[in-house]
This record gives sequence, structure tokens and C-alpha cells, in this order.
Amino acid sequence: MATFDVRFLGCKVSHLDAQQVRERLLVDGHSERRGDADVAVVNTCCVTNEALSKSRQAVARAARTHGRVYVTGCAANLEGDAFSGLPGSVVVVRRRSEDTPAAVAHDLGALGCVRDDARLERVRAFVKIQDGCSFSCNFCVIPLVRGGTRSRRAHAVLGEIRRRVAQGHREIVLTGVNLGCFRDRDAGYTLARLVREAGEIAGLARLRLSSIEANHVTDELVAALRETPVVARHLHVPLQSGDDGVLRAMGRRYTVASYLRKLEPLEDFNLTADVIVGFPAEDEAAFANTSRVVARARLTKLHVFPYSPRPGTKTADADAVPAAVKRERSARLRAQSRTACVEHWRAKLGHADVVLVDRPGRGYGDDYSPWLVLGEVGDLVRVRAAAVTEEGILAA
Repeated sequence: MATFDVRFLGCKVSHLDAQQVRERLLVDGHSERRGDADVAVVNTCCVTNEALSKSRQAVARAARTHGRVYVTGCAANLEGDAFSGLPGSVVVVRRRSEDTPAAVAHDLGALGCVRDDARLERVRAFVKIQDGCSFSCNFCVIPLVRGGTRSRRAHAVLGEIRRRVAQGHREIVLTGVNLGCFRDRDAGYTLARLVREAGEIAGLARLRLSSIEANHVTDELVAALRETPVVARHLHVPLQSGDDGVLRAMGRRYTVASYLRKLEPLEDFNLTADVIVGFPAEDEAAFANTSRVVARARLTKLHVFPYSPRPGTKTADADAVPAAVKRERSARLRAQSRTACVEHWRAKLGHADVVLVDRPGRGYGDDYSPWLVLGEVGDLVRVRAAAVTEEGILAA
């Protein structure tokens, strides 16, 4: 039996990929141990230069304290050799995400199926329904390291949701690299149908989508979100830029007008987004347009990424905006996001909400606003907003 420690860098999909490796190793009879395990698995990210650098640093640190280190995830599949020069105990696993758990498990060796299941999180579980992307935006490395879009079968997804709910998870987050591309054509499933049927599973308290592209916010999907009682009133819709010229240079498949139009039916949802600042085509006027669109779209929490050229992409050799300008624009946009979040929280003062307590003293409301609340972890607590703090809404 080997002891192991799994960690991840990057997005929710990376987190889920790491958890799937963890689950497979537990099922195979290995034992999890933090810090001084025999084996470390580092699920990496390469969406920016900083993410790749942090991934390499994490692998190097793990190699100093573990007998073997498996490098998995996006950076493991990047062109070139980002992990050259590291000790021979470092094993880079160049596989698609769905094949990675079996590859690591095979290398370690199974001890027999001594555990039928391995629970992931106490409150919420992430269920991947789709992986890969075929959009090929000019700046994005994800299609190169994850491959084209592919979907799981709907019955497998629904079966996993039932299993997670039976384990005691109160919230399910449907996730994927390009969630709106989910299709099970043989069984006649779109994302909207999957949402409706997932929402009918007994015992499920809350259902969320992790992220979805604006062009996939269809009337059919909006109806499913609105008509499924357990769906959280929150949607993360990447913007990337609020300037049409920058969007064209990025190779995005929407305009500012179409983005705003897609969000119109979601006026009572808490809307969040990703934004890239300092793209080669972004001047100060283009950045100002982004700031205005963020306000018009009523976006609250922004994930702000300074542009970083990625190898193998169409803009790999373009990086015209100085680093200092990127930092300054990032700071301005994050400040705007912070103000929008606080304003959104203040609008709830005096109103009731149902909060899912996901850690001691904290939880998230129906629209994924953070609350400071008393209750047992895993409980759904009905509360009223009494005040707003720097960390979220204080329950009465």
C-alpha cells in the first residue's frame, strides 16, 4: 500500500480532475496522508505564465518531500517540457483527464477494491459532464492541452449525481471546460434537459452550473434554470473583454451587444465573469469599454487575469501591453468588482435567504453570495440579512 497526497492548481475542473485521481487511489486501497506521503500527485495549470510557474514550483517542492511525484493536468500536456531538470522521481503523465486516474493507479498498482466508494467533499460535489473545447480562441491553450469537446453519457452523469447525493452531498455543481457543449445525442439530451432531470433527483438541495459561454445561454437553458426549483440563482458567464475590437482579436464568438442581450433574461441572477486585461489589442479606450460593460451587465465577482501569451496559440508572439499597465488595470477592475459585490450584498439587507453552510460559520445563499451564519456544516438555514461586512452578509 502506498500513501499519497493530491493537490491541484487552477480552476474547478482542475480541482475535480485531482479529486478523481484521489478517489481512484482510495478505491484501489491506497491511503491518503497529508505532508509526508510516499507519493504526491500535482494536478497542474498552464492558463497563464504565472500558473505554469506555480505548477513547476509545486512539483519541485513535492519532489523534495515525496519519493515519487506524478504531474497531471493541463501543464503536463503542454508543448515542450515545462518540467525538465527536475529529479528522476518526477513522472509527467501526458494523458487526457479521463484517462489520468487509471494511468496513475496502474503505475502504483491496485491492492484490490477494498473501498466501494470514496467521498469527495462534505457539502458539495463537482460532477464533470463535459471536457475539452473546440472553439480555439486565439489566446487560449486549453484546446491544445485538453483536446476537443466531448461529453459524458447522460445516464452516467445522472447516476453519479444520485451517488453523490446518497453520500450526503447537498449541492451538486455541474462542471466542464465548455459546459454548454454538453450533448448526449443518442439519448436526446441537451444541457437544459440534463438540468431539469438532475433537479428532480430526490435529496438534492441545490444545483449549480460552474460556468457557461454567453452564446450557450439559450432560451431553452434559461427556462430550465428558472423552472427547476433547486437551481441556484447564480451564473458565471465569461466576458473576457467589453470591447468589440478586442473580442474580434481574441477570436471570441460574440459581440458586446449579444453578450448583454443573452444576460437580459437573468435580471434576478447574480452574474459573475472572467475578464482578461492587457490583451495585445487593448488600449486604454478598450479597457474603459470593458469597465462600462461590466457595470451594464451587472456583473459582481470578476476573475481578472492579466494577459499572458501561451505557446502554440495564435497570439503566442504578441504581448504589447506593459506589465505595469496590466497590473494597474487589473487593480482597477478588481476594485470595481469589490464595489459591485458589496452593493449586491447591501441590496439584501432586511431580506431572507436560504444558506447552505459549507464550513463553520460560513455558507452561500441561493445566488452564491457569501454569508456569515451559524449552523451545522451541511445544513440549509433560513436567515435574514442584518449587516454587510468585508467578508459577506451577516445573518440576523
